[in-house]
Amino acid sequence: MVQGYANPEACSGVCGNAHDPALIRRSDGTYFRFSTNGGVAIHTAPDITGPWTYKGAVLPSGSKISPGNTDVWAPDVTLINGVYYLYYAVSTAFGGQSSAIGLARSSTMDVGSWTDVGSVGIKSDSSKAYNAIDPNLVNADGNYYLSFGSFWHDLYQVKMKGTPTAAAGGAVNIAYDPVDTAEEGAFVFKHGSYYYLFFSKGQCCNLDKSRPATGAEYKIMVCRSSSATGGFVDKSGKSCTSGGGTTFLESHGWVYAPGGQGVYQDRTYGPVVYYHYVDTRIGYADGDKKFGWNKIHFVNDWPVV
Repeated sequence: MVQGYANPEACSGVCGNAHDPALIRRSDGTYFRFSTNGGVAIHTAPDITGPWTYKGAVLPSGSKISPGNTDVWAPDVTLINGVYYLYYAVSTAFGGQSSAIGLARSSTMDVGSWTDVGSVGIKSDSSKAYNAIDPNLVNADGNYYLSFGSFWHDLYQVKMKGTPTAAAGGAVNIAYDPVDTAEEGAFVFKHGSYYYLFFSKGQCCNLDKSRPATGAEYKIMVCRSSSATGGFVDKSGKSCTSGGGTTFLESHGWVYAPGGQGVYQDRTYGPVVYYHYVDTRIGYADGDKKFGWNKIHFVNDWPVV
């Protein structure tokens, strides 16, 4: 029931313009939040609740994949052997299929500390079945896999090399809705015996100019599998590659179009989902998107907010 969804937890400081957030906590207790546009914006806070402060950009001059283009999308950050790996996407145009996934690295995450590695070898154009955006890295039993995709044939995954700076295999389809291909933002998270594939479905953007039919706006879906590499099904047992997906979080009350999500195992709060959303009391423009987060509870091995 929609009435059962919890509202976003507290957020203070700079909580707006937080499209496609990525969240991680540094060993000194500082939380870092990265988000789309502006060369990947960096915000920090002493707690998930804030107060969040803007610090600068990961790639202020844009990616070496497309120099000068600071419209860098959908960051995903992971700590690997003392180094922070931040995957990002660049496209020649919003909604286009000419895209590529890149990587930047830092030992501290501070502004000015990032080195742009460039492309990890995952690109797309009109000849591909996918769009190479919205990357997410998962470590499964010592192997790294990068999930990605948006519309076209939806979500894909590739195995990465041991040090995950480049793809080591071909792309495998992990989620697809043949009726409504509006699926993107894959994020794989392990809890207990299962790997959970969270993804966003519906219209994400330009909601102030083109409001979709009720229910067609962004929402967060989930499937699960005992493997990180496929076989994902929803709560009813329907395959995620055949239109399956259980609704995890959707519009409710003044919260509209939540999505662009990630999941983080926090030392204080346990597993949390973080995302952007529209606060209908403020505005529907892309720049109005707010940072939201909630604790996740697992009921019969399915996540709920």
